[in-house]
Amino acid sequence: MEKLPIEELVINVLTELERLNYSYNTLCGYRAFYKKVVAFAKEKEQIYFTEELGSTFLKEKYNCKVNYYIENMPKSVKNSIRRIRVLGDYQLHGVIIRRIIKKPGYIKPDQFEKELVAYEQECVKNEYTKRGLRTRMQRLYFFIDYLDAKNIQNVNEISGETISDYVKTIYGNHEKSMAAILTTLRVFLKFLYLNSFTEKDLSEKVPSRNKYYYPAIPSTWEKDKVIRLLDVIDKGNPTGKRDYAILLLVARLGMRVGDIISLKLTSLDWKNHQIVITQSKTKNITNYPILNDIGWALIDYLKNGRPISDSPHVFLRHHAPFERFGKNANLHNIISKYTRKAGIKVPKGKKHGLHSLRHYVEEKIMVSSC
Repeated sequence: MEKLPIEELVINVLTELERLNYSYNTLCGYRAFYKKVVAFAKEKEQIYFTEELGSTFLKEKYNCKVNYYIENMPKSVKNSIRRIRVLGDYQLHGVIIRRIIKKPGYIKPDQFEKELVAYEQECVKNEYTKRGLRTRMQRLYFFIDYLDAKNIQNVNEISGETISDYVKTIYGNHEKSMAAILTTLRVFLKFLYLNSFTEKDLSEKVPSRNKYYYPAIPSTWEKDKVIRLLDVIDKGNPTGKRDYAILLLVARLGMRVGDIISLKLTSLDWKNHQIVITQSKTKNITNYPILNDIGWALIDYLKNGRPISDSPHVFLRHHAPFERFGKNANLHNIISKYTRKAGIKVPKGKKHGLHSLRHYVEEKIMVSSC
């Protein structure tokens, strides 16, 4: 996109924000903020907006020194950073890139509604889980928003160049999920072609994942931390017994949270010392060994901790009504509670949820049994 003088850039951005139906109060906030940015640029004798100018402005006016493209944004300056990034995005790509994940109430643009509805129905037909479908559609909505912002009115107007330009707008801001985003886009475009929505197979135009590969952030969980985490759990009370059993299943067997939530009493094959489940994500039947410490933890919870209930599920909430956890619960509060209690400091930017813990599986870890 042709580089515009900062004053003209600001006018275009504000016009686009208005077109996107940003509220009056939000527009006033942007307008007042950009007035300061323009004045700052004149003070620095800069005609054009640059990332360096934006960073300097945030540093001098808000004492913000973080690299906001790779570090977490401080809450106190989050809005200011967002407004600077909007200028940078529009300067580079001519669109305002939405950073916020869409919620269930997402309104599909009219020109793409037919294709999106058909794709959702196809996913349901293929028995995607609700969580999996929601995640897939949320990733796709970024692309749809981009097409809408580019005033593309029909899926047949999408070109290889369109796809390439879109990928350029996101690869610097979605490093950890880049492969998944590209896969989702590729599958959607293949669906459009196979169902005659598009004349060309545009899935071939989506870059391969290794072109935009970024190494995964390593888990914070080391052997001593896992032991500390498990040791601080009070196994003398019902909630502690439940949480201990859950965390053992994650740390020792690498079970997914969704599978633990849906685990049923009938899945526990005590005779053969194994847990037999159909994985909620893959639909594959999987067997896990009931190791000694896991077995005793489950027995202790079932006999001495689990509320009296007719529920077929192993793990229940410990407040009335005594029901299973919600299907979309991530149980993050459980691991956060004991991480704090154990005094485990999580380095900035590191994963520390149950999903990261399940990648720590070591058969010889020594843990205290019930």
